[in-house]
Amino acid sequence: METEQLYTEYKPLLFSLAYRMLGSVMDAEDIVQEVFLTLYKSGSDHIQNMKAYMCKIVTNRCLELLRSTSKQREVYVGTWLPEPLVTTASDETDPMQSYLQKESVSTAFLLLLQQLSYVERAVFLLREAMQYDYDEIADMVGKSSANCRQIFHRAKRSLSVKYVPDKLDHVDRGQTANLVEQFMYALTSGDAAQIMKFLSTDAVLFTDGGGKVKALAQPLHGHIRISHSVSSFLKKWPGSLTCRIAMVNGLPGIVVYMDEKTWSVISFKVLDGRIVNLYFVANPDKLTHIKTLDLSIVGYPEPHGP
Repeated sequence: METEQLYTEYKPLLFSLAYRMLGSVMDAEDIVQEVFLTLYKSGSDHIQNMKAYMCKIVTNRCLELLRSTSKQREVYVGTWLPEPLVTTASDETDPMQSYLQKESVSTAFLLLLQQLSYVERAVFLLREAMQYDYDEIADMVGKSSANCRQIFHRAKRSLSVKYVPDKLDHVDRGQTANLVEQFMYALTSGDAAQIMKFLSTDAVLFTDGGGKVKALAQPLHGHIRISHSVSSFLKKWPGSLTCRIAMVNGLPGIVVYMDEKTWSVISFKVLDGRIVNLYFVANPDKLTHIKTLDLSIVGYPEPHGP
């Protein structure tokens, strides 16, 4: 099979694996590109199971990268959030975007995975999400089959929640999109009371500035504190703010621009028609891959919404 054909067929799968392992769009893309470049140079005639072979390479490259950058995570300033994966309606025909929407790449799920060790994360994803048997996983991660079985069950227990992929049906996705859109208009109004209407009373706000921009040092709890904090920040900001709706990690989210530059990406966890978690990624290093989106703009402080 030609490398180009393999790229088309397997890139979505490999990117999904790498992104969920790393929480980084750019690093995941680099690893996938590197795998196919290696394959192009070495050829594929000697490979019997192409899918397993490439998953093994991606898994090991991810493990190597995670180990080599572990110190950076240990000294990370403030809350760490994954790089947002932002797509638009025009991407829906892209096979990779279609694949990712069927897989669990939500911010909430990626953060759950961070509770696991690197090897636990790999074994868990290969077994639970990709349905490999333990013999295949053992070959990929260099452990015994029995050990992989133990690692998987330990990983599941440590997550402390039942693994439920974010496979929203059309109605749920539409309802979530409407809630996020209404929240966006409330956000751009700068009115704390309006913002609070869409939040669960026990909502939690996570912000990731990476020490590069101002952000909360710790998560902020409670709909009253969150709404007043966000409203106060927006009113004090001297620049011009605009917001755009986009798909963020497979679910409706918001891209925020300050003075026409990408300032933040917001993703959400929604439960029973209310926002329970808000994830603000403002670290500029995590936003460089986000292109300008060709979508209608909502401006602050004069929104055009209802």
